[in-house]
Amino acid sequence: MENTAQHETLLIVDFGSQVTQLIARRLRELSVYCEIHPYQNVTEALLETLKPKAVIFSGGPDSVMREGSPRPPKAIYELGVPILGICYGQQVMMHDLGGKVEAGEHATAEFGRAYVAPSDTKSELLTGWFLGEREQVWMSHGDHVSEIAPGFEVLGTSPGAPFAITADRDRGFYAVQFHPEVHHTPNGKTLYENFVRLAGFSGDWTMEAYREQAIQQIRDKVGDKRVICALSGGVDSSVAAALIHEAVGDQLTCVFVDHGLLRLNEAQEVVGMFRDHMNLQVIHAQEQELFLGKLEGVSDPETKRKIIGGLFIDVFQKYADGIEGAEFLAQGTLYPDVIESVSFSGGPSVTIKSHHNVGGLPEKMGLKLVEPLRELFKDEVRALGRELGLPDSFIGRHPFPGPGLAIRCPGEISREKLEILRKADAVYIDQIRKHGLYDEIWQAFVAILPVRTVGVMGDGRTYDYACALRAVTSVDGMTADYYPFSHDFLGETATRIINEVKGINRVTYDVTSKPPGTIEWE
Repeated sequence: MENTAQHETLLIVDFGSQVTQLIARRLRELSVYCEIHPYQNVTEALLETLKPKAVIFSGGPDSVMREGSPRPPKAIYELGVPILGICYGQQVMMHDLGGKVEAGEHATAEFGRAYVAPSDTKSELLTGWFLGEREQVWMSHGDHVSEIAPGFEVLGTSPGAPFAITADRDRGFYAVQFHPEVHHTPNGKTLYENFVRLAGFSGDWTMEAYREQAIQQIRDKVGDKRVICALSGGVDSSVAAALIHEAVGDQLTCVFVDHGLLRLNEAQEVVGMFRDHMNLQVIHAQEQELFLGKLEGVSDPETKRKIIGGLFIDVFQKYADGIEGAEFLAQGTLYPDVIESVSFSGGPSVTIKSHHNVGGLPEKMGLKLVEPLRELFKDEVRALGRELGLPDSFIGRHPFPGPGLAIRCPGEISREKLEILRKADAVYIDQIRKHGLYDEIWQAFVAILPVRTVGVMGDGRTYDYACALRAVTSVDGMTADYYPFSHDFLGETATRIINEVKGINRVTYDVTSKPPGTIEWE
């Protein structure tokens, strides 16, 4: 994101922490505009361009005692603005300003939950803290500060960190050994609130402002060229399409690939909204026969995914090739996609796993990417969607996987099973909505099981499919708990499915959390 001069800016110097983006998230929740830059990119020229009103040093996996370990430029301490150092950021600050850091020993390394107690000193940084005797925090450090830099005082201590919170109030430098950005530090948000108030931020960063800036950046990047977008109907691609359409209008063409694995009426709803309600150019690629034909007889889940992914690229390319002058491919890539693939903006964090939104499609097609949401979290994308006028029915939708119902149909896929599954899923979601539970749940669906069971309906014997209901709560999809429906709800839902959906005579509820299970069945 390029800095816009009209916004007060907070610079986050990234030393490679896996949770650096959570700092940005906390700040944005406070309506503070911030930019993350890897430490090696933080030059005097960048500081001159950004003119930050405050700076935060992130955590990181390195040791300040290793020769060549990450450092900020000395000029950053001369800016005359408040600085907050976190974990490795605290150690860097102490090391640079004349304190001492020592290698972690068993007694001083801390990982996980810890408790910080206040020292005698009161500070505006700690307003709303220590209302009890101590605060729970999340520690993750091996090295520790053994001597604070001249001018600093101790505001809080923990058993493994005698300098857990330190401050040089004259210069506005603050440093903490723990991570206030993670939810395991329950009162961490208050610390950030206090820091941005001390720095004098007015809180002028909103989704309205982001929208204006993103639109200008899309126009600058695209010029008079054409953009194509794979539209799934999910929140991310929907908001990306709406934003790009607002920026470049008819230069955008969306391709909605209907692979025959969608939920009941889904294609009509998605195409109808974007084509009729929002006046976007949408190609409805009806390729059900192609996909279902190739999937016939296939039962291995990974093979299913590969077939669907490969066909999707082929089909998308076929339709894209017919759009003259298309030079850009739009993707609804979000921050979690980015941080899972590679450190943010080329920073030094350790890569955890690779992630590709469309599996090499841009390279294959010779297209340049437009990813206007790549610095946003899901909740911010939803806020932006509201700002763009998308209906709540789309903004609040549960995530839906690319392979669609194929991975909710363990074993071989057949048109008959898909039809049964669609109807059962529609009844289940209708029940959840009727009971006012839809927004409490991250994701809910039915899986049709590759077993038939004996049942009795009326005076006759049935031999039909069993199905499993799944509903989970989650923050980001990385971990999940099953939703605790009442037995009354489950009984009522099972009765409706068995009565209304021909082909199912047994209903179960999946109470597996993630981990050890996954959210989807395949």
